[in-house]
Formats: sequence, C-alpha cells, structure tokens
Amino acid sequence: QVQLVESGGGSVQPGGSLRLECAAYGDDYKHSKDTYYCMGWFRQAPGKEREGVATIGSDDNPNRAGSVWGRFTISEDNSKNILYLQMNSLKPEDTGMYYCALQRIPRRQWRGCAISVIQPDYWGQGTQVTVSS
Repeated sequence: QVQLVESGGGSVQPGGSLRLECAAYGDDYKHSKDTYYCMGWFRQAPGKEREGVATIGSDDNPNRAGSVWGRFTISEDNSKNILYLQMNSLKPEDTGMYYCALQRIPRRQWRGCAISVIQPDYWGQGTQVTVSS
C-alpha cells in the first residue's frame, strides 16, 4: 500500500507561481522487480470533470497537458519519494483541487505514462489552488 499526501496549494494572483508537493509513504514502488510506476497530477474545477495535468514514471519521461505546456513542470526527488509540480504563469482557469496519483503497472503491461493511458490505483486527498485577482 502507498499513501500520498499533497501540500503547497494556496491562493495567488494571475501570473503568480506555486509549487505543489506530493510525499509518498509505504511500499517501495520505485524499486519493485515486478512493477513499473506512473505518478501524476490531476485537477478538478467546480462543476467540471477531473483532468490530467502532468505525469512521469519509471521511464523518467514527463508528460503534460497542452493547457499547461510551457508553464507547469513535473519532477521527482527520488531520494525523498516526493513528486513536484512547479506551476508558473498561473491563470484563473488553473483554479481547482489538485490531486496526486500513483499507478503501479506489471512490467509486461507497461505502456508508458501518457495522460491518456494512466489509470491510478492511489490518490491523495488533494490541495486547493485558487488563482484570482
């Protein structure tokens, strides 16, 4: 089992920056001999469906949604099991609850961590991001 705990959300003005963090506790999913992993950030605005923002995984290949390209960066600190989302040039449409997620995939089923592919097994509790003047 893995527990995900997000932090770093808050309220900022348009054009501002925030860095979200997701700390993972529990199983050593990064060094499993049986599975690979994908981790990602998802967000949900009021009245809208949850959408993928950015993902990264065992192949160290980051993926980002087109709406955040050039503004958001996903990265990992493998020594601390922390996932980051650096968000720059924030816009009001970036407002929402941001969730960290993890999927563990049997190695023979690995297809990468594209946002359209990832199907998380674990979710954090979410951290609120509000962008408003």
